[in-house]
This record gives sequence, structure tokens and C-alpha cells, in this order.
Amino acid sequence: MLKRLLLSERLMLTAVAINALVIYAFYFPGLRDVKWLEYVDMAFIVLFVVEAAVKISTYGVARYFARGWNRFDFAIVVLSFPTLLVPFTDIPDTGVFIILRLFRLARLARLVRFVPNMHHILVGLARAMRASVFVLFALGFLLFIFSIVTCHFYRDIVPEHFGDPLISLYSVFKMFTIEGWYEIPKLIAERTDRPWVIGITRLYFGLIVLLGGVFGMSLANAVFVDEMTMDNNEDLEEKIDQLSQQVAELKQLLEDRGDAPSV
Repeated sequence: MLKRLLLSERLMLTAVAINALVIYAFYFPGLRDVKWLEYVDMAFIVLFVVEAAVKISTYGVARYFARGWNRFDFAIVVLSFPTLLVPFTDIPDTGVFIILRLFRLARLARLVRFVPNMHHILVGLARAMRASVFVLFALGFLLFIFSIVTCHFYRDIVPEHFGDPLISLYSVFKMFTIEGWYEIPKLIAERTDRPWVIGITRLYFGLIVLLGGVFGMSLANAVFVDEMTMDNNEDLEEKIDQLSQQVAELKQLLEDRGDAPSV
């Protein structure tokens, strides 16, 4: 009975998720020194050690380590094992081992196999990424150019937004998303008393939003969505072709019998 439970993938995934919540609770100041949480976490470590031992005993060493997920789990268990010594020794800090065990949550990704038509979704996603490469590259190049130019002209006026190329890159990217883009030109207008600078600034930032936000992002979304839905379009086209073929065969059959309607 215990062996069957330890070999249950769903049960062990549930245990991993609960253990993650326990680890999460450790970092609340009021729970940091709660002893029973430490004991619960230690119990999960023992459980995972027993799970690995049972699987190795059941499947054999070669078969067990042949699977990538099993190798990953075993490595995390080995790295987490020293945390069992925390209550009994003066190890400086084993918090890193607790964090490492959180990587076991990657196993939860296997739940995606229960999603209907997951294979078609992944195929569509891969196709959409390939089709979007050029658009994303063009957007990245545009972002790079705008960030350098904007940093050159506005780093002394609004250094919090364009003080260096990296900050400028982030600020221009925010404008590409059209999120609060108007606040930056407004701030620049407040910090300069030259009307022509204010006018050019508004025109320039409007151009950034138009090219990067309205046209660029919209084009990227359109290409991505179109490729993601291509499977559905292909299915419809295939059904239409089959229907057209059946109609043609039926018409030919009627003509062969001499019953074809006159046009």
C-alpha cells in the first residue's frame, strides 16, 4: 500500500506543492522560528528520500536514472539532505538547500499533459515563435535605437528615465506598451522653459508610441495570433476540400446515371 502511494505521481506532486507552501511560510517573520514547521519540512525531506529509494528498488538503478525527471529529483533530494542536520548542528546557513528543493516544483509542469489538445497548442506556439522572430528582431532593433537616441538628448533633463542606456531601454519599452507614456513628455516640459524643445519632445515621443506601440506591438500580436490559429484554419480548409470532393463525386455519379439536372 505504501509502495503504491509513493509511486503515485499525482500524490507526490501534491506533496511537493504542500512542501513548497511550508517553505514559503518560513520567510514570514512571525513563523521563522516556529519549530513544528521545521519538523514538517524535515518530514517531507524524509518522504522524498524514501520515494527515491522505493523507485530505485522498483525500477532498478539504470531504468530510474534513465529518466531526466528522476535524475533531477534525486539531485535535489541529495542537495536538500543536509537540512536534516540543522536542528542538531551549527551549520552556518542551509537556506540555499531549502531553495534548491523548490526546483522540484518543476515537476508540476508535467500536469500540462492533462490539458486537452496540449500537443496542438505546443506545436502552434512553436510555429508562432518562429514566425514572429523577424518582427521581434525588428522591434528589438527599434527599441535599441530609440533608447540610445533618447538617452543622448534627455539624460540630463530626466536622468531617472534616461540616465544611462539600460534605464533608457526600460523607459522606451514602457512607452512601447503605451503604459503611462504621456507622463514622461509632461515631466520634460516641466523641467525646460524652451517651447521648441517641448514641441519636438511631444512629437518625438508620439513617434515612439506610434511606431513601437501602435504599429510594432500590434503587428507582433497579429502575426503571433495568426500562426497560433493556423491549425484551426487548416482543419477548416481540409473539411471544405473533402466536402467539395464529395459534391464533385455526387455530381459525377448523377451525370453517369443520366439524372444530372440541366443547367
